[in-house]
Amino acid sequence: MSLSLLTTICGGITVLILALLAWAFWTNPERGLEQTTHRPEKLPTVMADRYTAFSVLALVFTIYGDLNVLIALFAVCAFMGFADGLIYARAGHPHMKHTISGVLSTVALGIAVSARLTEGAS
Repeated sequence: MSLSLLTTICGGITVLILALLAWAFWTNPERGLEQTTHRPEKLPTVMADRYTAFSVLALVFTIYGDLNVLIALFAVCAFMGFADGLIYARAGHPHMKHTISGVLSTVALGIAVSARLTEGAS
């Protein structure tokens, strides 16, 4: 087995684990907290490390400069912005910062997709 294949398998396992945890939180947040052993009082600190990690990923992806990777990044950011905005709006809380994040990410996604299509036509 090559190291490249092993790396791909590791990626697949990571996807599976993250998807299972996401499903747990979407379907039963209390169960998600229990499975991940997160504590509600520690969530602000957890959010800080998540934003730090996403910032590093965004920096690396931007420096790497692959349009396909940036398209994926902007699509994920748009999803997060709109999903968070919807969650807060449904609960009657302010949501515009999240919703605007989704809009801005969608604009960036559109630019990246246009660049990809233009690059492909050249």
